[in-house]
Amino acid sequence: MTNLKDFVIGIIIGTIAQAITFFQLQGPLKWLSWNKYYWLLVILSIPLGMLYMATTKYMVAAFGGQIWPGRLMGFSIGAVVFTVLSWVVFKEPLTIKTIICLIMAIGIVAIQIFWK
Repeated sequence: MTNLKDFVIGIIIGTIAQAITFFQLQGPLKWLSWNKYYWLLVILSIPLGMLYMATTKYMVAAFGGQIWPGRLMGFSIGAVVFTVLSWVVFKEPLTIKTIICLIMAIGIVAIQIFWK
């Protein structure tokens, strides 16, 4: 990683985007009244796409122009955000399998940050 500021901005924007995506896709399952706002949820994809593009821009800058590290970071951020929100919103338990997957996601982040 070459630029800490871009990395932090990318993490923040990526986390926000993943959280909004969680509610966009899983919200209608939790709150059935959201189903009547189908097209509003679809239109929400436009600003979400912009957030993901910004995340990509900052991650590529953070990793010196490489695209793979940012992709793996995005996957890992998504796994963590999804796990936390499904536990909080849907009360899904953290099984051993889920915990191991989270550890692996955090491992991917650590590899991307610390492996030179």
